[in-house]
Amino acid sequence: MELTPVQVRVLGCLVEKERTTPDNYPLTMNGLLTACNQTTNRWPIVTLTEATVGNAIENLKGAGLLRVVYSRSNRADKFRHVLGEAWGLDDAELALLGVLMVRGPQTAVELRTRTERLHGFAGLDEMGAVLERLAGRPEPLVVDLGRAPGQKEPRWGHLLGGDVPADSGLPVAGAPRSSRSERIDSLEVTVTTLQDDLRRLRADHDALADRLGGLLD
Repeated sequence: MELTPVQVRVLGCLVEKERTTPDNYPLTMNGLLTACNQTTNRWPIVTLTEATVGNAIENLKGAGLLRVVYSRSNRADKFRHVLGEAWGLDDAELALLGVLMVRGPQTAVELRTRTERLHGFAGLDEMGAVLERLAGRPEPLVVDLGRAPGQKEPRWGHLLGGDVPADSGLPVAGAPRSSRSERIDSLEVTVTTLQDDLRRLRADHDALADRLGGLLD
């Protein structure tokens, strides 16, 4: 299935936090929202709303990729991914996929550094074998994007949102880029903001109509 950028960010954050902060996993909505909107170790940087993340959660739950841990008390419900079960992924594959989901296309060297807290790879050869395994599935999950200008190593990207835009693997690390995924994220945030503004305007309109009606009675 083809996931939206917000769905990819939600799953990537759940994979990451499961490994890096196990005491706080599964995540509450507040925890997941904070993870999605981190300004470090994320690409692209986004500002998602609870409504946007909540919609992604519902769709991922319907697709069998996320489950809700319901609270029996008054505490908030929590959320966990089930990618390993749904797609038959092992720990090494999940670690690589998770980092690609939250940080975008990267070289094997970058991936080796950024997966240290998620999985202990013996070396680049082992990591390369796992990447090839993910790329060689009947429905590939990652792809070799080739070398970016100024880099000697090829970059790898995930395919969870469909084909990777042609320029996704091109900028050097840290350089700004405007990818299709980034633009879609921005549009989703804008739409959600406009919906919130519209609800507030309707509420203000109804309140004003009630006051005017009271004056005329």
